[in-house]
Amino acid sequence: MRPDLTQLRDMIDGAPESARGRAVAAPEALIRRAEARVGPLPPSYRWWLARFGHGRAGRAEIASVPPGDCADDVYESITADWRLDGARLCFAVEPDCGDSYCFALDRNGEAGDGECPVVCRDGTDGEEYPVAESFAGFLTVQEALARGLRDGPNPAVARLWRSTPGVLLDNGVQIYGPHSLTERNETFEVGQYAPHWVLIGDDSGGHGLFMRRHGRDRTRVFRLDLGAIDEHIETNGDLMTDDLLGWLRAGGPSA
Repeated sequence: MRPDLTQLRDMIDGAPESARGRAVAAPEALIRRAEARVGPLPPSYRWWLARFGHGRAGRAEIASVPPGDCADDVYESITADWRLDGARLCFAVEPDCGDSYCFALDRNGEAGDGECPVVCRDGTDGEEYPVAESFAGFLTVQEALARGLRDGPNPAVARLWRSTPGVLLDNGVQIYGPHSLTERNETFEVGQYAPHWVLIGDDSGGHGLFMRRHGRDRTRVFRLDLGAIDEHIETNGDLMTDDLLGWLRAGGPSA
């Protein structure tokens, strides 16, 4: 799913220590120079460079586009020779020979609009495994881990977070990212009144969107008045969909 850059900005602004260091926004000219060397950069990474330009996610330092004639020789630069290895462009590395994170260039566009899936190369054995569907998703996954949410409250939301830190549709439907999910659930005391459910979003009109935390039925989304939360959400709420991502791509509502 296409990354929601407004949600991404809100997530980064709310947790600057995990995705942003000192503010060194990269000028467009430097980004284009980097692209002339390594090829088109994924849009959400390009956006991050233009607004933040330097930082880390978890323990991994994110590559930047430093100025200067010798920028390609700088370790932190996305254009450093060692970063491009066939169809893998390494954009983040953990210290002390830790894991590295790469754009899978041979799968460019799988998540739409030029985004590249992110894979991790194990720092010990070099094995590769998938992490996210975009750079925005990579930051979201790291933020969820930092907040103790693991990969998400259930598989459907976890899948969404691998692409984007939440979504806000034109009709007001919002799905929360890891930076807001816990706070919203605490505000409406979901854990007390509906302990087997999680509030994943709302419709900006006083109704929440709920999914089960556990069990086999973790695909259906129910809408319920936020002032009427109890354990009988399945009975009292409106069934909106059993395919969260498909529903969001189609623009939400109905029912």
